[in-house]
Amino acid sequence: MRKSLLACLAVIGILFGSLTTVRADEFLRVGMEAAYAPFNWTQETDENGAVPIEGTSQYANGYDVQIAKKIADSLGKKLLVVKTSWTGLIPALTSGKIDMIVAGMSPTDERKQEIAFSESYYTGSPVIVVNKDGDFAQAKSLEDFAGAKLTAQQGTFLYGIISQIEGVNQQTAMGDFSQMRQALLSGVIDGYVSERPEALSAETANSKFKMINLQTGFEVSEADASIAVGMRKDDNRLGKVNDVLATISDKDRLALMDKMIAEQPVEESTEETGFFNQVWSILTKNWQQFLRGTGITLLISILGTVIGTAIGLLIGVFRTASKAANKGLALVQKIVGWLINIYIEVFRGTPMIVQAMIIYYGTAQAFGISIDRTLAAIFIVSINTGAYMSEIVRGGIFAVDKGQFEAATALGMNHSQTMKKVVLPQVIRNILPATGNEFVINIKDTSVLNVISVVELYFSGNTVATQTYQYFQTFTIIAAIYFVLTFTVTRILRYIERRMDTDHYTTGANQMQTEVL
Repeated sequence: MRKSLLACLAVIGILFGSLTTVRADEFLRVGMEAAYAPFNWTQETDENGAVPIEGTSQYANGYDVQIAKKIADSLGKKLLVVKTSWTGLIPALTSGKIDMIVAGMSPTDERKQEIAFSESYYTGSPVIVVNKDGDFAQAKSLEDFAGAKLTAQQGTFLYGIISQIEGVNQQTAMGDFSQMRQALLSGVIDGYVSERPEALSAETANSKFKMINLQTGFEVSEADASIAVGMRKDDNRLGKVNDVLATISDKDRLALMDKMIAEQPVEESTEETGFFNQVWSILTKNWQQFLRGTGITLLISILGTVIGTAIGLLIGVFRTASKAANKGLALVQKIVGWLINIYIEVFRGTPMIVQAMIIYYGTAQAFGISIDRTLAAIFIVSINTGAYMSEIVRGGIFAVDKGQFEAATALGMNHSQTMKKVVLPQVIRNILPATGNEFVINIKDTSVLNVISVVELYFSGNTVATQTYQYFQTFTIIAAIYFVLTFTVTRILRYIERRMDTDHYTTGANQMQTEVL
């Protein structure tokens, strides 16, 4: 166990020692999804003026990126895109993880309570994206969508305006456009409300989509229709940003949007090649993204499981220790026991996705503590695993026959010696199946860490899906990779169990033979 922990610490040191520290005086860190073409998207090269995405070898481009480049140039900084989920953009800004939001965000009254906004740098109009061969492909006005199952992105004004359609079957809001496109392709919804540039991109990328430009459209306020740069309220650069935006005429903005629509990456059509050929095509073209995501998933789950198991063992030993004879030590022991109980109940009683948001964004906002997102992910998985493993270890200790504790005491061993030499070797063998189960759970649960923009397997796969518009095929690859990982881990752990059982019986037989001789 000690060697494993030292190896894990060495891996962490190598990993984070090789990362370049982002200095606030050198870079302008701008948050966006990089998955909302033509406003912003992810690509593999820096062609057409793309800029680096923090923590990856990928690049971001799009209308938002080009606007952000103009702002960064005026401030004398290099632009660095911080790829962030939509729901994490404002927490990332207020916690200091990013300097600005340039992500097609509307300056609504609700958002203005949290952050400040620049003047508008684009004004859009809402449209509806439907299936080209669907029941609503010939719709012309809002009235034609009575009974339609419609949705929009969570946390946007687009979702709120759906209620303007009389008789509409408004569906639950979705987290991002990749989910909506997948739902539309599979027939779960009849359409989703979007903005004209995104709808044009969807229509261009997938011939099954159709944009409905309504003759009788939605009633939208100016604040909702426009998009602006989001900044912290105490950021004194707002005036400079507005000065930059003022130099871009309406004609230039329209020309830039048309240019970005033309330059966005579009996958070659594979509709006639068959499902498995499509899967193979996606895998061969994007294997590096899948490999990077798989590597991060394994790193987080392995370190999280090892460190969490070590935490569980330490807590298990502490909680089974006898009460100290000294009153002062006994009081300390009691207080520590209370704190451990609180830790266990909190982390077992709350979802990991909530813990991730609080630890990554909350600590930065409340205490000014900035944690690298991968390190934060390892920490989150470790302490979450530790809470569960502490109870598993406690059960493993209680499963050891009491006679062995009594025998150790009779031999003059203290609690620490009893645990180290007699109990823990048996406990580790007893809890190995449960530890393996936690490992498998951690491999799958790393997917929730996409809320803090950790580029693990799900995050990487979702990026590929937004680029290819082939969601079922892409997520089939993701599912297959997860299965291979969990199946392999299960087989390895079962092999270790058999080896431990063989070694145990061999050692016992040798001892009996020695006693007979």
